[in-house]
Amino acid sequence: MSMPYYVAPEQAMKDRADFARKGIARGRGLVALRYIDGVVMVAENASQSLRKVSEIYDRIAFAGVGKYNEFDQLRVAGIRAAELTGYQYSRDDVDARSLANDYAQLLGNSFTHGMKPMEVEILVAEVSVTGENDQIFHIMYDGTVIDHRDGCALGGDSDAVTARLRDAFTEGLALDDAVRLGAQVLGGERVIPADELEVAVLERGNGRRCFRRIDVPNDAAAPAESPDPEA
Repeated sequence: MSMPYYVAPEQAMKDRADFARKGIARGRGLVALRYIDGVVMVAENASQSLRKVSEIYDRIAFAGVGKYNEFDQLRVAGIRAAELTGYQYSRDDVDARSLANDYAQLLGNSFTHGMKPMEVEILVAEVSVTGENDQIFHIMYDGTVIDHRDGCALGGDSDAVTARLRDAFTEGLALDDAVRLGAQVLGGERVIPADELEVAVLERGNGRRCFRRIDVPNDAAAPAESPDPEA
């Protein structure tokens, strides 16, 4: 009788993490950041039909990077959970924090007990009525939840994008400036064509349902012009 093949738990978890990270890194990135009227999400996405950013509930949005069929399953599960909570209790009882916790449990169970981990990172964002309690939650492939105040990057070269966003972000950005900043930090040295950008906002002045998609200006990812030294 042959002995079963043994893998140390630490090595198994490392292999799973490496597998998930490689799958996520193959995808194109996404960035979310606060602006003066809410939260804007900018994703590099060449498809006109497969969306990375979607509405979950009245004031809540979902975004995902990595394997599309996996994060779309999570999107649908989040919509069902939010609708059920709103129907059973109150629309005010649906919040991004509880959804982020639900997603963390799903991803954590998949990472630990599934045949393979899910190759996704997701984001759940919510805008408050006054702007003081806007929330951005980044949920990683292993179920880790990170709460961001100003913005965050997912997928692709997220560490470099996050560093560029941290250096360039300022409080009180107008929407156009926030979209341009998101596109520029995503592209880095590249200029991403406008038709390869997917942009949506959670805008607190947009009525009960705050989510809307917006058209991208052609110069959104163009580098900012340097000031004229003779001016």
